[in-house]
Amino acid sequence: MSSDRELGCCQRGQRSPQSISRRDFLQAVGALAAGLLVAGCQPKRPAEGATLPQVAIARVVNYDRALVRKRMQALFDSIGGLKDVIRSGDRVAIKVNLTGGTSVKPLPGVSAIESYITHPEVVRALGEMVRDAGAGKLYFVEAVYEQESWRAWGCEEVAKALDATLVDLNSPQPYPDFMLKSVGEGWFIYKDFFFNRILEEIDVFISVAKMKCHYSAGVTLAMKNLVGLVPLKNYRLEAAHTYRSAFHGASSETGTRLPRVIVDLNRARPIHFALIDGIKTTDGGEGPWIQTMAVVAPGVLIAGKNPLATDAVATAVMGFDPTAAPMTVPFVRSDNHLNLARELGLGTNRLEEIKVVGASIEDVRYRFKPA
Repeated sequence: MSSDRELGCCQRGQRSPQSISRRDFLQAVGALAAGLLVAGCQPKRPAEGATLPQVAIARVVNYDRALVRKRMQALFDSIGGLKDVIRSGDRVAIKVNLTGGTSVKPLPGVSAIESYITHPEVVRALGEMVRDAGAGKLYFVEAVYEQESWRAWGCEEVAKALDATLVDLNSPQPYPDFMLKSVGEGWFIYKDFFFNRILEEIDVFISVAKMKCHYSAGVTLAMKNLVGLVPLKNYRLEAAHTYRSAFHGASSETGTRLPRVIVDLNRARPIHFALIDGIKTTDGGEGPWIQTMAVVAPGVLIAGKNPLATDAVATAVMGFDPTAAPMTVPFVRSDNHLNLARELGLGTNRLEEIKVVGASIEDVRYRFKPA
């Protein structure tokens, strides 16, 4: 059952799965540029006096359970809480970031959860607040590389404490098969995606991401976190690949293809609330397989009800321009998916069009190194 909160600028319908070549894509977009995409989904600059999307920043120096909960409560309260997001009895899914699997060795002397994986204490505090807002059924969802990831990185323990259900999105279970979810008019690369049906059954979808740079996408925040929604086996160019190589395409396509896939995913499964864990993380890359990755401690949590605005503020906190041109820092190998999302009407990544509350961007700016 689809929630009315999913509907955005362009309506959706069911279509068969398909990808297109870059050449076909450019031809299609060229034909549509002056038509549907621009006329129907192009964002307009907010009128004077219009309500700006709000994004909150909180300083949090470590993962002490009581401290994280206290600061997160203040963070959420500063943007009006969750009562306008979650209704009593709602089914809520929280998309965590458990990239890479436990077979990947973390950097020496630091755990995965304090470097490149969503920390379980952030998930715990978020889950508690979701419960307090009246949620009925609660799910933690991720297409995990290994089942051991749930236990090793604390999600299993937190799920038990909160009576939440763990759902591996690589599998259709508890349903007999996957569903196809349409992106809608003006899709970039994919018309639709294979999803576990739980992503359609829920009422509220929350993305909780780790604040990181990304080798192929510039930054990986709430919107990029959705790459982990689809079953790995359906999006590989070769069976031996351990990542969604079809999302990247050929090496010459990655810089244009992956950013557009990110936007397609966010239109197929819209985010209702975004939370970004920047308490302890890494710069220079998204995981230990990137040799330039290094541990950093920005000491921040960032939250908002529009994921694009939230990612824009997080990008600025990292010391980057969220409206940067393609192939410039931090999007040194790609188009800027934040710009693409703005052009499709998913919100704004222009800081002057966002109301930042709590700490200011300048007060917490950390100056990350790009991947």
